[in-house]
Amino acid sequence: MDTSTLGLLVIVGLVIIGLAILFTFVPVMLWISALAAGVRVSIFNLVGMRLRRVIPSRVINPLIKAVKAGLELNTNQLESHYLAGGNVDRVVNALIAAHRANIELSFERCAAIDLAGRDVLDAVQMSVNPKVIETPFIAGVAMDGIEVKAKARITVRANIDRLVGGAGEDTVIARVGEGIVSTIGSSENHKKVLENPDMISHTVLSKGLDAGTAFEILSIDIADIDIGKNIGAVLQTDQAEADKNIAQAKAEERRAMAVAQEQEMRARVEEMRAKVVEAEAEVPMAMAEALRSGNIGVMDYMNLKNIEADTDMRDMIGKPNQEEDEDDR
Repeated sequence: MDTSTLGLLVIVGLVIIGLAILFTFVPVMLWISALAAGVRVSIFNLVGMRLRRVIPSRVINPLIKAVKAGLELNTNQLESHYLAGGNVDRVVNALIAAHRANIELSFERCAAIDLAGRDVLDAVQMSVNPKVIETPFIAGVAMDGIEVKAKARITVRANIDRLVGGAGEDTVIARVGEGIVSTIGSSENHKKVLENPDMISHTVLSKGLDAGTAFEILSIDIADIDIGKNIGAVLQTDQAEADKNIAQAKAEERRAMAVAQEQEMRARVEEMRAKVVEAEAEVPMAMAEALRSGNIGVMDYMNLKNIEADTDMRDMIGKPNQEEDEDDR
């Protein structure tokens, strides 16, 4: 192989490598597709997207869909939304769906909703096809003390103007539950609630519970209603049981005080008996001292003994009569 042939092969190889690099860095096929779809975009604009670290297909393909759908968008809007971290394809799909459904929705509003973290396409679809949210059983107590449980189905439609900063489904369910409990609690008895369950729907719906939320409540329907416990009777039973326990505690306290007083009185009696025994033990010594000192004579002492003997005899005579009286009784 001569030198000229070798040089030609090198040149061809460099051209092929250069074309490969060119077609890799410059999306020529994407540019041709855009021109074929009627989207005016320059090749230098696509190169600029590469330099700005923007994937051109993420911008041009959604732009082709938008132009074909009759929307007036440009590459700057889509590229800025891409750089902000948004989903360009979802935003364009939402704009196309809103345009087909005759819903007024601007690109700025749609991009703001997407950047706020909400699914803007789902919101547009929910504006066309309302969504039904089903609540769990919510229990309320009527004025007669009977518990009533109700389950509601809430038909909502997305409010696009309030999607940014508006409350979600949990807030709607909580507000509807609060309205159901309030309506049941204001009823005179549970029978009225069972007879007219639509009373709950009308009362709750009239309160404007969708204020500040991302939804518009279209209707609230009671799907199921059931009777729960007799809360009034349960509360009365619990109160009676509590009163009984309090009364028993007070009675036990009084009994304990009476037992303590009785034990104190017994202690005092025992103490007095001990003093009497002690005093009686000193009587013989006092008698002996009186005899020695001449305060009493021998005859006085004998008369005292005779009196004690008579007293003992009367006691012995009186004991059988007492036993007979107790037997008669």
